[in-house]
Amino acid sequence: MTQPSPVPPEPLSAEGAAQLDAGRPRDAVDVLRRAVAAGEPSAADLLARAYLDSGSWHEAADWLTVVVEQGHVRFAGRLGVALAELGERARAESMLRLAVESGELVAANDLAILLRDEGRLAEAVQLLGYAAESGDELAAANVVELHLEAGNLSAAAAAAERYAAQSRPDTLVALADVRAMEGRADEAESWYRRAGELGALRAHTAYGQFLAGRGDTAGAERELREAERHAEPGWAYVLGRFLLDEGRLDEARRYLQISVDSGDSSARQALAELDGGDPGDD
Repeated sequence: MTQPSPVPPEPLSAEGAAQLDAGRPRDAVDVLRRAVAAGEPSAADLLARAYLDSGSWHEAADWLTVVVEQGHVRFAGRLGVALAELGERARAESMLRLAVESGELVAANDLAILLRDEGRLAEAVQLLGYAAESGDELAAANVVELHLEAGNLSAAAAAAERYAAQSRPDTLVALADVRAMEGRADEAESWYRRAGELGALRAHTAYGQFLAGRGDTAGAERELREAERHAEPGWAYVLGRFLLDEGRLDEARRYLQISVDSGDSSARQALAELDGGDPGDD
């Protein structure tokens, strides 16, 4: 009987992955560059993550451009994200469309944000609707949020009710957001809690913001600390902003700096506000 070939060790990739998991993406970049040069199979995806998580947009775009030109289309969506951050919107749109057309449905969410920011709301909604119908959970939630941002509560409610399913927890957060906007606070709270139990991507962040809006600062902080524990997207900025609004400036600074280090422009503005500068200054 033939024995399976042993999986080759990837020591550099393992080291880089550990740094990413520890929240040190900038430190991970150097070791993962060496991992890519050494030909470790996992290294390329990890390096792309390290560049994006650290907000190293120029480095990400330079490297990913070469990778995509070499035929590795699975990196097109991540290249599109980096290009969008650099303001290269035409190239970003091209790469994100390539990613979606190649079957990377999650890229539809980034493309929709790009289209929204250019005032192409109808295109963004149509794109997210297609992705949601094709099974992308984030798209199903994001189409609701897009309607809410546009002030179209009735359309948001219709989309939330259409896509809400406990098998797709992020859609429950979107439904909770809608119920909160409709003034149905008890329902909203129930859905936020259920979404958190089911592991929705931003359940604790959204619930914390909801509680903060109702004046429950203790409950809000509890949920935002849970968001930190679960490493929810954008948790550092939201927690930092909450602490800043509460006048806890030294604590706020720590979290805002974490967010700035990951390339968050909103956190940079909040940090400038904390320092007494013009929030519009870079």
